[in-house]
Amino acid sequence: MQGLNKGNLKTLFIMQSSTSSSSNDKDKVVYFGVININENGKNIGAVDVWRSVITKKILCEEKRLGILEISEEIGMPTINDKEVWAVAVNRHRKGKDRWKLIKIKEGENQVNFLDTDDETKISANVENLRITDPDWWSFLVSKSINKSIEISKEILQK
Repeated sequence: MQGLNKGNLKTLFIMQSSTSSSSNDKDKVVYFGVININENGKNIGAVDVWRSVITKKILCEEKRLGILEISEEIGMPTINDKEVWAVAVNRHRKGKDRWKLIKIKEGENQVNFLDTDDETKISANVENLRITDPDWWSFLVSKSINKSIEISKEILQK
């Protein structure tokens, strides 16, 4: 949900998207929030966060500035019940190719995902749903909704 403040009056906007859920055809997906990805104070992209009205399951879309190609996954990307959304950040790059929206499986010690070029396979160590790797670090989407995250230096989330 997005809000617009006008003095003491707050107006709520709800954006809605249909989902083709075989378990419940009445379920709707609504806009839940955004994570702004900043580098050195400049916005280089965002993660749009949507949520199922009935199941409360979170769905995400990455939006990197300057990327006009269609993503590899058509429609609203989903995760299973044992996965969480995270943003992986490369420690050595700069700019829009530095970060990637990924899925981390609970209880796993390693995560595999495609790099920002959508070709190179990355395999990184995971501990407590966080990437612990010399080349990558990560933060969880669920703990960062409606925040601006500065990726110039690694953040620690509890």
